[in-house]
Amino acid sequence: MEPDTPLSPAIRHAITVSLCGGLALVWLLDLVAYYDPQHRWSSRLPLVAGPLAAATLLLPARRPGPEWRAGAAALGSLALTAGLGAYAPLSSGTWGMLETVALLVLLTRTARRVERPATAVALSAALAVAVIALPLRAGAEHDFFGYSFLLTLAVGGAVGLACYLRLLDARRARAMDAVRQNERLELARDLHDFVAHHVTGIIVHANAALMIQETSPEQLKPLLEGISRAGGETLDSMRRLVRVLREEDHQAARPGELLTELDRLVSAFAGHGTEARLDVEDSVRGVRLAPEVETSVHRVVQEALTNVRRHAPGADVAVRLDLHQQGDRDRLRVGVLNTAPTARATAPTGGRGGFGLVGLRERVEAVEGTLTSGRTADGGWSVSAAFPVLPAVEGSPA
Repeated sequence: MEPDTPLSPAIRHAITVSLCGGLALVWLLDLVAYYDPQHRWSSRLPLVAGPLAAATLLLPARRPGPEWRAGAAALGSLALTAGLGAYAPLSSGTWGMLETVALLVLLTRTARRVERPATAVALSAALAVAVIALPLRAGAEHDFFGYSFLLTLAVGGAVGLACYLRLLDARRARAMDAVRQNERLELARDLHDFVAHHVTGIIVHANAALMIQETSPEQLKPLLEGISRAGGETLDSMRRLVRVLREEDHQAARPGELLTELDRLVSAFAGHGTEARLDVEDSVRGVRLAPEVETSVHRVVQEALTNVRRHAPGADVAVRLDLHQQGDRDRLRVGVLNTAPTARATAPTGGRGGFGLVGLRERVEAVEGTLTSGRTADGGWSVSAAFPVLPAVEGSPA
């Protein structure tokens, strides 16, 4: 499936452990390079300043925020540089690699993550100056320009990487907004056909009532109940699907043919040499769904099967529809489960968009449903959606 879901706790934990291990290794290099067995206080300076700078990266709490962490690190480093450069310049042991790496990583994170541009620029500039000014701790007579030039290159690389990642984040955010908007527009296009379907039924019932009002008045009640029910369902559709826009080349789904269409989808998928089956609980066959819910169920299965073909070649698929109780109401549950792929997936033409589940979740939630997805224990993938059902009509088997 497309990489639309957040990282799992295990992956986040592995990333954190790797970062801590890398910083600890850098600190050990500082220990080997700067530790003085004669216990000169200057040899301990990088061994203390480095971990303090690294702490701004590794604090687990959400507070203080990234702005406060960046500001504290920049201010602390600049204050230490100014104090040593002005009053106690040292010939060795002035700054360590851990402090430099921590400040550069913090600079990259700040330039990428801080949302307000003005704040990001100010904090990034402060961190950049703090890194470039580190050689001042040895005094102006030492090779300040040589070391600062190298650190300037490192700062430029960090800022360039951060700007590139920030650009990718902005592009992804715009793409996700576009996917959501397109899904809303597609739902809105469907509204024209759904409303026309309901209103046509209302007109037919109303004309029938006018024709029999004199000859068979006892038959007016079921006709009026049908008009009321169709009108309520029309209002529900219009409430869910707003900002209507119809394009002439759009072919709307036909209400009432959901199971037939799902069987066609699954059969077409199985025709490519993989096993696919559709299991429909008996209680589902008599359930009533709003037309926009029917098209959303169809879309969930269609998108899930498409993603299995793209990202899990050779996997077997099981599609299941059943009813489950949520509170005092029944909901239609749609599950699509595939096994682990038997072959390595190739990158699709145009690259991996990563937004299929974004649009799918937008559509499902628009009709008051829920959508979950995730990897299974055997390496496969599971997509599950739950949709509201309409109350059963009196006298029907549902």
